[in-house]
Amino acid sequence: MHQNTRQKTIAAVSAVVGALVAGGLPAYAQSGTTNATGVTKLEQENQELRQRLDNLEQLMEKEGLKPKGNGVAADPPVSALTDITLSGFISSSYFYDVGNSKDSHPAGYLWNTSLNSFTINKIKLTLASPPVEKDKWDAAYRVSFIWGQDAPIVDTGSTKDPGFSWIREAYLELNVPIGTGLSIKAGELISLLNYESGDGGPVNGNYSQGYQWYYTGNPPDGAIQLGYDFNDMFGIKLRLQNGLYTGPIDTGSKTFLGGFYVKPDKKTSLAFLGFAGRQDFNPSWTLAGGSFIGTRQLFEEHNVSFSTEWDYFRFSGFDPGAAGFPSGASSGDWWSIGGWLSADLVPKLGATLRVEYLTDPTGFGTIYNSPPPGADAAFPTAIYTSGAGQALTSVAFTLDYKATAALKLQPEIRWNHSSYGGALNGERDQVIVGMGASYMF
Repeated sequence: MHQNTRQKTIAAVSAVVGALVAGGLPAYAQSGTTNATGVTKLEQENQELRQRLDNLEQLMEKEGLKPKGNGVAADPPVSALTDITLSGFISSSYFYDVGNSKDSHPAGYLWNTSLNSFTINKIKLTLASPPVEKDKWDAAYRVSFIWGQDAPIVDTGSTKDPGFSWIREAYLELNVPIGTGLSIKAGELISLLNYESGDGGPVNGNYSQGYQWYYTGNPPDGAIQLGYDFNDMFGIKLRLQNGLYTGPIDTGSKTFLGGFYVKPDKKTSLAFLGFAGRQDFNPSWTLAGGSFIGTRQLFEEHNVSFSTEWDYFRFSGFDPGAAGFPSGASSGDWWSIGGWLSADLVPKLGATLRVEYLTDPTGFGTIYNSPPPGADAAFPTAIYTSGAGQALTSVAFTLDYKATAALKLQPEIRWNHSSYGGALNGERDQVIVGMGASYMF
């Protein structure tokens, strides 16, 4: 019998028995007949009823619904599940290249690699314990699984570690009661870089991911992290992980990331980030750089807000000959800047405008350092091998309609431009329109 059904049955039986006892069993109180052993019929019924009550109490104690004989309540069989939080979302979309009906895989796109197709972008499921309490030794955990077309970009799988596919994040957290509470996280951690979340439309103002998110960012990685809030205004995070793009397992060089966080008031948040480390690929190279992320609510009315992200990456120690690109650069840099302006137009309808610019003078950052999955979605290799490089510009305007508390619809139009002729599937410019839908639970 199902646990809930059994509990309801027991409760009902208990209520009936209680009513009978409280009522004094009037039906039998009027009968004083005696059986052959000298026991009245009423006494016999009372004995049978007492035996049934004893059996019922034993059953309730066994099921954890009644305290044991020592007064200590038994743990129910599902007690380990009572504090788990289950959440997630499903996101789907349809987008189309206005200028090229045959463009089914837009170059450089990592958020939706199939155009002119109804697509399940992401299905995410998260299990989490309650957050740690800062005033005592405490522990917590969080694990997120992800499936769908975008999963290979935002999960932790790699060619080295295919067994980690479908894991978005998975970590344990320990709170050490020092000062305001020292947080120690270990496991698969989401990047500290980037304003946009890799979850995409369900949590971002725009449905598509900007170029910055991938070409001047990084996916989840195996790491250990220390976090501490000095007060309500200042905080810090220090992380050591398996390279910037290595994945969950790597026995080679590590990459250090650090962030200093400032909240001067309730309307403003600032983050100053830096990173450095050798990337153990074949051939390997060293990456170092930094980011600034800032957000400010400009007007409380309509929740008008502005956010910005500035990124700088520098590579060095690369052997282009060993990689098969003898004409490519062995060192150089690339950088990006982006801005988001958002507002709630009416209670259920908002809008977000994203403008971003990324310049990659050597082509290393957008061609070799962060190659998109699938050759049919890659930028032309000549951008790097010829030393021409490229600059990417993108403008996206997205409406955000919350049809219900759980359902969000995001029609979007996006213009992309590359300074390199033919970079965008044979063109310099590209206009993509469509809509994404997300259901959150």
